[in-house]
Amino acid sequence: MNQSFILTALIFLPLVGAVGLFTIRRENLTAIKSVGLAFSLLTLILSLFIFYKFDAATAGMQFWLSIPWIQSLNVNYTVGIDGISLLLVLLTTFLTPIAMLSAWNSIQHRVREFTIMVLLLETGMLGVFCALDLILFYMFWEAMLIPMYFIIGIWGGGNRIYAAVKFFVYTMFGSLLMLVAIIWLGYYASTVPSPGRFTTDLVQLYTLGPQIPVAIQTWMFLAFTLSFAIKIPLFPFHTWLPDAHVEAPTAGSVILAGVLLKMGTYGLLRFCLPLFPQATLIFMPYIAALAVIGIIYGALVSMVQTDIKKLVAYSSVSHLGFVVLGIFALTVEGVQGSIIQMVNHGLSTGALFLIVGMIYDRRHTRDITEFGGLAKVVPILCTFFMIVSLSSIGLPGLNGFVGEFLILLGSFYSRYLNQWFTIVAATGVIFAAVYLLWMYQRVVFGKVSNPANQNLSDLSLRELAVLVPVVLFIVWIGVYPGTFLKKTEASAQQVVLRANSQLQLRNLTLNNPMSRIDIGETGSKAGSNK
Repeated sequence: MNQSFILTALIFLPLVGAVGLFTIRRENLTAIKSVGLAFSLLTLILSLFIFYKFDAATAGMQFWLSIPWIQSLNVNYTVGIDGISLLLVLLTTFLTPIAMLSAWNSIQHRVREFTIMVLLLETGMLGVFCALDLILFYMFWEAMLIPMYFIIGIWGGGNRIYAAVKFFVYTMFGSLLMLVAIIWLGYYASTVPSPGRFTTDLVQLYTLGPQIPVAIQTWMFLAFTLSFAIKIPLFPFHTWLPDAHVEAPTAGSVILAGVLLKMGTYGLLRFCLPLFPQATLIFMPYIAALAVIGIIYGALVSMVQTDIKKLVAYSSVSHLGFVVLGIFALTVEGVQGSIIQMVNHGLSTGALFLIVGMIYDRRHTRDITEFGGLAKVVPILCTFFMIVSLSSIGLPGLNGFVGEFLILLGSFYSRYLNQWFTIVAATGVIFAAVYLLWMYQRVVFGKVSNPANQNLSDLSLRELAVLVPVVLFIVWIGVYPGTFLKKTEASAQQVVLRANSQLQLRNLTLNNPMSRIDIGETGSKAGSNK
């Protein structure tokens, strides 16, 4: 295969599958599910080939392709990936067949439509991570809202319409602000000698963006960041998340938590930091403060939940606060930790939603008070539940520890953030242990107090096929993270280098005791000892 077109094949292969499903009669459920799963697995195989061929030593874009699209506006179909987007592409293609397989028996009505929506959603998500033109990125960003809206609104719970509309309105509001900023960036490009014409090419804007006056940069940064903060969701823009998670079907929750939330943190790394470095410095302590507040707030709210699914939903606010903190530490360790933690959160929280869905399929309730003693009835399910819970807590030897350790290390040595940010954020790890272990103890141990729990069936072969691959990656990343970290290191260093060099060119001074350190150096103290 011509490697220039391999990303295009990856992006649109699920779309081909979705179109192909229209040729299958809606009554033939087995064929519909099998074809949908087959196309998602083919996409996964293609992404593994890309992962294998990816040159870890190269910081720039790879598998790059640019084709003229809207020539009057100088808008091109441009795609490519680097170490930042590579792992998120792999996470997307890995979780999609997992989510589809998890819905094999639970989705019984409009099965063809559901499978089509999942495949369309996968195309939208892959397009977001591969697009290198802002207009193309925006189109994929908006396109993936539609299938997720229908997944929640048609196959969700009793309050699904409210949750779907709330999800759509929140995200659309932020997206419109981002569109205004994209148009302004393209217009600004036409007013300067180079390039001297309207463009939304991201590579060109990387050079142009830092030259924008700081006052205007500030508004552009806020427009992009608000859109991404809603998607993450960063405190206090998180209120849509619990409703969406609780009402979404299990497959929808897995994709929403596993991939869609990462689009916000990916956007911060891909757009905000390199395009607006001066504005980044101005708002860095405020966003870091919101991240730390989200870490503590999400954990405390999780503690008081009686619905298992809502507890896991609020835990995402806490976990993604760590990711944002690592990004705005502007150290190689912090950025690498954030990238790997995006993957870790997708695996751990996605697996938690899978297990909650399996419990709900057996008992048709998620109320913690309805359970107890499940270890005696479904020991295999409880074993997987324990591994995934410990992963989410950040137990050494499992994936969560790697990301959180790098983030805390990077933020502690950051020359832009006060060390108290790290100290307070670290308490979130303790709170995570409290709410997850307390929930696990109430659900799994003790006496089988409710007679309805006494005859539950343990995991089926299909459910094992769903959980085993996720747990394998949880252990793999925890034991040998170098397989994935080495793919991101060059790109993480480039992000830090670009931001630091632009800040030095502007001769900005930092309002903290660490400002006397030469900001032209890369990384951090820890990075210099690598």
